[in-house]
Amino acid sequence: MKAIVLNAFGAVTNFSMAELPLPVPGAAEVLIELKASAFNPIDYQMRKGLRESKLMRSPVLGRECSGIVVQTGAEVEGFFPGDDVIVMSGSRGSNGSYATFMTLDYHFIARKPKNISFEMAAAIPASGTTAWQAFTRMACHRESRIFINGAAGGVGRFLISLLLAHGFERIVASAGSEESQAALKRIGLPAAQIVDYKDPGFEKLILTANDDQYFDYSVDLVGGRQSEIAADVLKVNGIYVDITFLATAAARATLFDKGCVVLNISGYAYAMENKVSWYGNTLARICNLIEEDRILAPEINILGGLNVETVQMAHRLMEANQLYGKKLIMRIERI
Repeated sequence: MKAIVLNAFGAVTNFSMAELPLPVPGAAEVLIELKASAFNPIDYQMRKGLRESKLMRSPVLGRECSGIVVQTGAEVEGFFPGDDVIVMSGSRGSNGSYATFMTLDYHFIARKPKNISFEMAAAIPASGTTAWQAFTRMACHRESRIFINGAAGGVGRFLISLLLAHGFERIVASAGSEESQAALKRIGLPAAQIVDYKDPGFEKLILTANDDQYFDYSVDLVGGRQSEIAADVLKVNGIYVDITFLATAAARATLFDKGCVVLNISGYAYAMENKVSWYGNTLARICNLIEEDRILAPEINILGGLNVETVQMAHRLMEANQLYGKKLIMRIERI
């Protein structure tokens, strides 16, 4: 099979095309012919050898994709050759999703929504499951006041979609570019509830949009200096939802002084206890919401086919934060 491999940690020039053996599915695994792969910020963190690189099991990166089941192991239940699926592979497959095929435990997959393309489906798994975990663990009520920091990315848009679909209205979100703000409006968030994080009076604007009140929940999808603002606008005993692990020491100090609860959202948590069915079950719930038109499928930007240039372009765009509310996608066809 064809795959894009990372030959060494560092620059985007370390990727190359390779011919690898076709993986063979184990008893509880499926062999999937991939049709589309989505790019995730964790990809470039792995490429650079940062913390996430410790999870790598293959020199082929890529954590989420869509495709068609072509073979199943003897213990696989509920999936058959020919099924269209979406895949939350993480680092658990035979290889990453920058490839034409992958084997994976069937508990990490779900049937693709019938009303969207393979390319749109590939944008669902990582962002969707992360947002679902945040939404369910927050356990907020409809009167809760929620700030979402850096909301135009995949997780933020999914989380807002879930909140709106369940009747939540007191949401304030931050986004930078006009394109990112427009993306939030398209999923149903009113313009008055969107704040430009580049504005010098950013923190004051956040509170103004919340009727000059502090928030019950602050969801941080950015980290760094903005994590400090996310902590500052949170009320005493509020809940800080950390999806980045990039909060500064100053932010942590503020949260401690206010007696806030820190809710860490980790995509690896359930796999650590081998509760792998959570991933497939969660994907299935999200896919049902999309098929029922209760939430919109993610907006995407298809960069190209399976080649080194597409991967390099995606990594550069992610590192420069030039996504503008759209998930980057690579279309995969058998070469």
